[in-house]
Amino acid sequence: MAVKPYKRNLFQRLLGKPQTAPPQDADCWRVEDGKVSIELERAPELSEEYGAIRLEGPDLPRPVLVMRDGKGAYRAFQNRCTHGGRRLDPVPGTETLCCCSMGRSRFDYDGKVVSGAAKDPIHPLAVEVLEKRLRVEI
Repeated sequence: MAVKPYKRNLFQRLLGKPQTAPPQDADCWRVEDGKVSIELERAPELSEEYGAIRLEGPDLPRPVLVMRDGKGAYRAFQNRCTHGGRRLDPVPGTETLCCCSMGRSRFDYDGKVVSGAAKDPIHPLAVEVLEKRLRVEI
């Protein structure tokens, strides 16, 4: 698999600033019975290919990245690079996620390291769509 470059300036890399933002509607998700439940109608960021949101908060045991891949499938990952602990971003037009740090680690959708400084895989999370709601195992 060819690794497509992801453009970030030095400042963004040094600070570990991810491209993926929290959802515009902060109330589009909640934690229920050990799962994140996202109302898809209130999360327009997930309506496009490679659209993504990052979920963080006191109700979550760890940060979560939720996205749609190039085929329209929903995917979720523990949002923590195994090299430096920074956040991850989907790379549009590829089937990879990249770390926002100087290490430039890349992972495929199975969580395997494709390139960069990381030695350990990331953790994909199980997802299911129930009507107009996405549920993510945490």
